[in-house]
Amino acid sequence: MKSLSLFLCSVTAQASILCSAHAQQTIPLFDGKTLDGWTTIDGKPVTRGWETVDGAMHLLENAGAGNIVTAKEYGDFDLRFEWKISEGGNSGIKYRVRRFDKRVLGCEYQILDDGGHPDGQTPKKSTGSLFDVCAPNADKRLEPAGEYNSSRIVVRGDHVQHWLNGDLILAVRIGSPDWDAKKARSKFSKVPGFGENRNGKIMLTDHGDEVWYRNIKITVYTEPVAVEGVALHAAQQEPRERQSRP
Repeated sequence: MKSLSLFLCSVTAQASILCSAHAQQTIPLFDGKTLDGWTTIDGKPVTRGWETVDGAMHLLENAGAGNIVTAKEYGDFDLRFEWKISEGGNSGIKYRVRRFDKRVLGCEYQILDDGGHPDGQTPKKSTGSLFDVCAPNADKRLEPAGEYNSSRIVVRGDHVQHWLNGDLILAVRIGSPDWDAKKARSKFSKVPGFGENRNGKIMLTDHGDEVWYRNIKITVYTEPVAVEGVALHAAQQEPRERQSRP
């Protein structure tokens, strides 16, 4: 028991290194009133399907709105946001988005009504997954459709963390043997370099279902920091271990 406690303390301390670095001021990506700072994937103003209501960004159902992206690109960051999804709904936030040939792709934090959408039965496609590549911890705490959840994406170099309602639910190092094996079994197996770029835009996806986002804030890290990859993988193997917050 003593050795396990020491191991968990080490995991917590080292995983927190991912978030401890010199950072710029945390800034909002959504002001709660307008869609300023967001465009279509072609860089045009957002004119349909997306609206602001009660301090949230709201995607109307089957409005043909399309995905929207931030006007700016981001590299290393800590992105925090709240969201709720309609019954049976599907959405997601992609990050470090860029063009791969004719497609606009990025790693995706999956947002889903796990209990009402078929993908919820496939762990690597369920809420909090790095879509179709990495599954989140099985005992994640998820609020039901129609209620807000709190999420967080932390990206430092090739290290990625997904958080849900205060818990670290996924940690992976892009380019590691674990990543390569999982990517080879995913829909991105034939996309060279997928996930390996170090900067790109943040995207809110449109799958035709109602979704709401609010309190979207980002902290951009400006200096590199050493991270122990083994700590991140170990943290993922210890479900629901609360991590220290920066």
